[in-house]
Amino acid sequence: MTTPLALAPHVLATCRRLFESQKRLADRAVAQCSDEELHRVPAPDANSIAVTMKHVAGNLRSRWTDFLESDGEKPWRDRDSEFEDDMPVRSALLARWEEGWATLFSTLAGLRDEDLPRTVSIRGEPHTVVEALLRQVSHYGYHVGQIVMGARLLLGPRWQSLSIPRGGSRAHDAAMGYTPPSTA
Repeated sequence: MTTPLALAPHVLATCRRLFESQKRLADRAVAQCSDEELHRVPAPDANSIAVTMKHVAGNLRSRWTDFLESDGEKPWRDRDSEFEDDMPVRSALLARWEEGWATLFSTLAGLRDEDLPRTVSIRGEPHTVVEALLRQVSHYGYHVGQIVMGARLLLGPRWQSLSIPRGGSRAHDAAMGYTPPSTA
């Protein structure tokens, strides 16, 4: 029987791969957008891609700074201001975005197997480190999905697929050497 601590390296490596994948998807979607498109609000009460990126960056910095030692909602974080579109310069927005992700990846690199059952808090709510990791995988996945869908809708026919393009499954499978099971 596998002990929980024996799974720790797998959990940490898997979470890192998921976070890396989420960041890569968002980066590739953002790279396709013009500066104006990053700031376009698609509907009333919706967020632009830039605002979503700013929010994710703020969450990343707050949650992963002193992760094991202090609550994930830092007193210096002003969450409400993250939803103000006040970063018109792309390079500044991307710098904040990169800073947030760097905070996460630096913290992940410092986590040890024995840290996984420890308790941390987010907004005063206790979580094991595993629960906190999964909470954030889900949260960032939600927002990365918003970024990708927002870019796709804004770009229309200029959109370049980030995965298998529509109608391209058979060609992709063949290129990967995969043969789907027979339906007969």
